[in-house]
Parts: sequence; structure tokens; C-alpha cells
Amino acid sequence: MAKITPAQAERALNQAAASVDRESLKQLIAQQQKIEEKLAPSGPLARFITDIKLMLALLKDYVTGNYRDIPWRSLAAIAGALLYLLNPLDLVPDFLVMLGLIDDALVLGTCLSLIEHDLYRYRAWRSVTTKQA
Repeated sequence: MAKITPAQAERALNQAAASVDRESLKQLIAQQQKIEEKLAPSGPLARFITDIKLMLALLKDYVTGNYRDIPWRSLAAIAGALLYLLNPLDLVPDFLVMLGLIDDALVLGTCLSLIEHDLYRYRAWRSVTTKQA
């Protein structure tokens, strides 16, 4: 059975994040439906559904200029994790049923641990902004 270590997940996240630019953010937003299709209500990625939707909303608000209170490294980590999720041939290929999504879950978990504070602040900002609208 193929295993991925936390160190490998962090390296994979860093590699994916290194190539992120503003255009990558726009491309990820355009692929939102494809990302959400990978999020079955059961399985290794189920616990990330709410967080991934929030990360996509954050990227949209950043690109449109509505929200800027986030460091670039956090945006790059979010984009890197989502790009990794979209890549079917990552450390453990996604065609290996269930196993192929476990590495995606580990990379997403690594990303969330890095951006937890930024995502919390965005959630609070979004809550206030939504109530005012």
C-alpha cells in the first residue's frame, strides 16, 4: 500500500504553491465545479468540503478585490492545495480508488494547518460582510 508522510505532503504543497500567480488563482476559480465534483459526501475528502468551499470563496474575493487581508504565502498555499487536488497523477494517483484521495486529504490538512488563522479571519470578515449586505 502506498503511503505518504506529512513531510511528503508538505513538500508537495510547497512545490504546487511555488508556481502560483494571479492567473493561477483565476484558473482555479474557473475550475470550482471540477474541484467540488471531487468532494463526495463520504470518503477521505468529505471532512474538507466546507473548508474547500470557503477557500474558493476567499480566492474569489481576493481576485475581485473584495478581500485583501491575507498574506500571499497563504493564498499560494490554498492555490497549491487545490491544484494538487485537481492533479490526478500526484504522489498517489487518484485512479487508485480511495488510496488516491488519501494523499489529497493529507495535503489539504497540511494547507489548513498553515492557513488556519487566515481562514478564520476571512470567515469572520465574510460573516460580517454578508450580514451588512
